[in-house]
Amino acid sequence: MARALSTTYSSGYVLHPHTHASHQLLFASSGAMTVTSERTSWMIPPGRAVLIPAGVRHSIRMWGEVAMRSLYFPMHAPAPVFGSNTCRVISIGPLLRELILRVAGLAALDSRVPAESRLMSVLMDELESAHIQPLLLPLPADVRALRAADWVLTHPADRATATAIGRRCGLSERTLERLFRAETGMRFGLWRQKARLLESVRVLVEGGSVTDAALGSGYASVSAYIAAFKQTFACTPGAMLTDQSMAARD
Repeated sequence: MARALSTTYSSGYVLHPHTHASHQLLFASSGAMTVTSERTSWMIPPGRAVLIPAGVRHSIRMWGEVAMRSLYFPMHAPAPVFGSNTCRVISIGPLLRELILRVAGLAALDSRVPAESRLMSVLMDELESAHIQPLLLPLPADVRALRAADWVLTHPADRATATAIGRRCGLSERTLERLFRAETGMRFGLWRQKARLLESVRVLVEGGSVTDAALGSGYASVSAYIAAFKQTFACTPGAMLTDQSMAARD
């Protein structure tokens, strides 16, 4: 029915692009991960997991010491939760978290064992009811727009205007906005804000303070950063740090 793998990685470790023949549920009981596919990246902070459909090519980068728990499900598993062909980040509540850790401890579930069959049923129910989190960052396909995206991702604290960034990449501000709307579904300013906030999660899980995260992601004030963070992640940076410290004790 399902098998599991438990591994630990140091901060900065990269699993290069690969695919799985099975559906994968990827969860870190400590640390955070960035999962990247062809044109999208997902930040997986503490308290979240990512569902990766079978056959989707992806890479993974670790932030902080990552205690990774991977659950693998057959490609033809009938559960609706595996019906999507794109990765999705989901919230992990207390019960689902304990179920994942339990299955990881067993290494595999056998449908011929009644207790394990029941465990699988509860796990599927919890996955079905888990909330999907908007923690993805789509990337544009146009070479010039992608150059602008790369600039933001490598210089998150830079406060250059959209006009200046566009000019650096051979684009007018109007063309920059048009390309980002068409290819990411987001205004450039909103895309840039989300990219900065996702970068700030990395700072937090690697031990930085909320002030470090705010300044490192280009915010002029901590209060403005906290407000934007809460709107995006539905929790404050302090709450996310609490989740991280709790997870690390397990």
